[in-house]
Amino acid sequence: MALQNTRANNYPEWYQNVITAADMAELSPSPGCMVVKPWGYGIWERIQRLLDDKFKETGHENCYFPLFIPLSFFQKEADHVEGFAKEMAVVTHSRLTSVDGKLVPASPLEEPLIVRPTSEAIIAESFSKWIKSYRDLPVMINQWANVVRWEMRPRIFLRTREFLWQEGHTAHATYDEAQAEAKQMLKVYVDFAQNCLAIPVIPGVKPEHEKFPGAVDTYTFEPMMQDGRALQAGTSHFLGQTFAKSANIKFQNKNGEWEYAYTTSWGVTTRLIGGMVMSHADDEGMVVPPVMAPYQVVIVPMLKDPAKVEAVMDYAEKVRSAIASQMAFGEKIRVKVDTRDKNSTDKYWEWARKGVPVIVEVGPRDMDGNNVMVRERLKLGTPEGKQVQSYDDFVATICDRLVAIQNTMFETAKKRLYDNLRTDIKTPQEMQEYFKNQNVWLGSDKPKVAFVRGKWSGDEETLEKMKEMKITIRCIPFDQSETEGICLISGKPATMDVIYARSY
Repeated sequence: MALQNTRANNYPEWYQNVITAADMAELSPSPGCMVVKPWGYGIWERIQRLLDDKFKETGHENCYFPLFIPLSFFQKEADHVEGFAKEMAVVTHSRLTSVDGKLVPASPLEEPLIVRPTSEAIIAESFSKWIKSYRDLPVMINQWANVVRWEMRPRIFLRTREFLWQEGHTAHATYDEAQAEAKQMLKVYVDFAQNCLAIPVIPGVKPEHEKFPGAVDTYTFEPMMQDGRALQAGTSHFLGQTFAKSANIKFQNKNGEWEYAYTTSWGVTTRLIGGMVMSHADDEGMVVPPVMAPYQVVIVPMLKDPAKVEAVMDYAEKVRSAIASQMAFGEKIRVKVDTRDKNSTDKYWEWARKGVPVIVEVGPRDMDGNNVMVRERLKLGTPEGKQVQSYDDFVATICDRLVAIQNTMFETAKKRLYDNLRTDIKTPQEMQEYFKNQNVWLGSDKPKVAFVRGKWSGDEETLEKMKEMKITIRCIPFDQSETEGICLISGKPATMDVIYARSY
């Protein structure tokens, strides 16, 4: 029961098919926006809860700032405005009135309001009021919010005009403390990506031309999708004193002298869900890592015999109760019995397409034999994907099974990353030839285009050449080789290692 489009025949359409078949989200009547449905939002809730715990463990507190930001706040920071100007949504009027039967804006605002594209400007304004002394530092906050950026080519979860995210903002007394904060939060993201999302990443710093507007340094973590493209999964920014100077965030140090604070910001979005789809889904639909699944186990009662419905439902509840009392990944196992009045086969395929890690079928025969039929989503279509197991064995091994699925998903994605990370391209000519090919599903026998790790001279002339090749520098990896070579774009001598790729 493969999807209409497979990864090999039409990767972009396959991506949309996965989201539709999993009932995760749909396009909204509001142009460029999406409706996140319960299964998709359940995954977002997992992202929220797991990351929120990490944020609080590292000393951050949650708060909330307005959606509307006065235009004058952005005018204080020219670099920041330039970076977001083309994406901003602007409110210029309030109230509606009827003219010839049509509703039109009525009252111009004294000052236009920007619908939040990011909150550095307005949060910096508050920091300037909160911070007066070194004793007020550090300030370490986070908010879970929605953001509006006027995307011209929306794609569900990857680029929509409104999306959900978290944005952390901190202020510190010293350069070193703020730098350490920005790097610490990148590490939190990397650990989350690899241990929760089961997505391996390459961490590093963005080159100058790819930095966040107004940042001194932008740290990033770059995963490889199944078609070889990169996805900027999240970023952490060391902002130096840029925003502190524009918003006058000053404090008296221990010597009674006034100085500007050092700030950071960092965030991830619902784009992570798109990254999960393109990292783990297959031609049957979504596959969700157990840590991230709203339900890790779903029990589907087989209710063909009316005389045994009650007994089978009682047995299903017995299985559910035994599982729900156990712990996996430090939390109680999330398990559901599907009691809907619907064909059992249809229910199974719904949950399989949603990517539930383990689906358990129980019917009269299973009940009589004290067994369960266990289907692992990751092994769908294989002999090992459907097994009869005793009730006792299943209950005793479910935690180990979920851990094994999580580890297998990560190792599979890790192998794909490093099997397709090219390090053997040494000249601009080889580079040009390689990127003449199109990105396709890396499991196909077509030309494969993915990541290239090689030298970059940093010359401005290389930027236009990369644009012509439709590639970007994803990051400057932290693990530099410290060797000399030839820039893969300009041909000039170079020592800097970078990751080249096409991206979403």
